[in-house]
Amino acid sequence: MNEIEELLPHRDPFLFVDEIVSADNEKIVARHVFTEKEFFFKGHFPQYPVTPGVILVETMAQSGGAGLRKLGLLGGDALFFLASIDKVKFRRQVLPGEEVRSEIRNLRVSAKMIKQAGKAYVGDELAAEAEWLCLVSEPQPAWAPPPSPAGGPWAPRTPNKKGIIYGS
Repeated sequence: MNEIEELLPHRDPFLFVDEIVSADNEKIVARHVFTEKEFFFKGHFPQYPVTPGVILVETMAQSGGAGLRKLGLLGGDALFFLASIDKVKFRRQVLPGEEVRSEIRNLRVSAKMIKQAGKAYVGDELAAEAEWLCLVSEPQPAWAPPPSPAGGPWAPRTPNKKGIIYGS
């Protein structure tokens, strides 16, 4: 397991941080090269592959989370989930083979939430910028859907002795 995999719960094909270049309480700098093999280039767009904007936002958020964990500001088991994304602007396309440098500012960090702002650059050109809020949570037991009653979820239900229908 490499350093980034120790810092982030994400895995291929949804891991968009190659290296944390620097991290302090105010600023995190990370990098990622979008190779031709990225899963989304096959469909976005086949004749002209471009990194989707939402992937650039995810890249910045992952960079911020990895940097916080490297600084010891996020617990080892803590997961962080995007809750809101604001002030998003896309300034430049990111093409296969290009390296993105994410520069992240910590706006507010607590045990329950993370507020960050970031800019993604290709060379000196600004490609994207955004602010986001992540909620922090401990891992929950493995999720499994509840069992469906006989006949599936839309089957008629029979009331119990008190006239209550459960599961409706």
